[in-house]
Amino acid sequence: MAKIVVGTCGFYYTDWLGPVYPLGTKKEDYLSLYAKRFNTVELDYTYYSMPKAANLAKMLVDGGPGLGFSAKAHQSLTHKIDPNNWKAEAETYREAIEPVLQAGRLEAVLFQFPYSFHYTTENRRYLRDVLSCFQGVPLAVEFRVADWYTARMIEGMRKQGAALVALDMPDLAKLPPALDVVTAPFAYIRLHGRNAGAWWGSDEVARYDYLYNERELEAWLDRIRRIEVQADRILVYFNNHARGQAVQNAQTLLEILKRAGLGEISG
Repeated sequence: MAKIVVGTCGFYYTDWLGPVYPLGTKKEDYLSLYAKRFNTVELDYTYYSMPKAANLAKMLVDGGPGLGFSAKAHQSLTHKIDPNNWKAEAETYREAIEPVLQAGRLEAVLFQFPYSFHYTTENRRYLRDVLSCFQGVPLAVEFRVADWYTARMIEGMRKQGAALVALDMPDLAKLPPALDVVTAPFAYIRLHGRNAGAWWGSDEVARYDYLYNERELEAWLDRIRRIEVQADRILVYFNNHARGQAVQNAQTLLEILKRAGLGEISG
């Protein structure tokens, strides 16, 4: 039976004051309060800023012993790739996550590639090479364009032991399909909301500004059942973070999973 852990993409949002954190909460207390609700978090700041080992070591303490971490790969490895420098950036990132890895609390490193990262020979080679720089690290890969979804790509993910991220997002042309293929010992799910009207041409807050209703979340039970028989561990993260909607939906999904008796549930 797979263990299912549910959390959110990020925790450090000032618009969570009120809906999630008590008004007046200091920013340095956000993580410890988050850890009272969930046992896993996906760190997004590691995409915007190259992480440092000391900061991540402190987060291990602040989050308490029960909190696991996924970390988004830095943008220099996914969105702003310098052919002459990415290997050095990968080495720096790899060294920074070492405290979390050594503590046995690194859920995965997530490589989320942009819509502009298409299925080309050059990009396939880059993907192979960059993942190879992270031997011994649990890896997950998210594509934002449908042309990656080929049998060859899936086989490549399996060979490298990287999880192909299962997605919930608007049903728009050229976006990835709803596909639940398990390519690693663990599965990785990201729910971005279904705000089709704001997906293109808006900022990241508007794009993910969406609150799932209970019926939409219950529909995930069948998808998770299919994944559960193939994976030892399932990581689920909500990215619809505006005004704490991700927290609300994550807690609702936990209740739905518990009612369904699905897996070994951990918030």
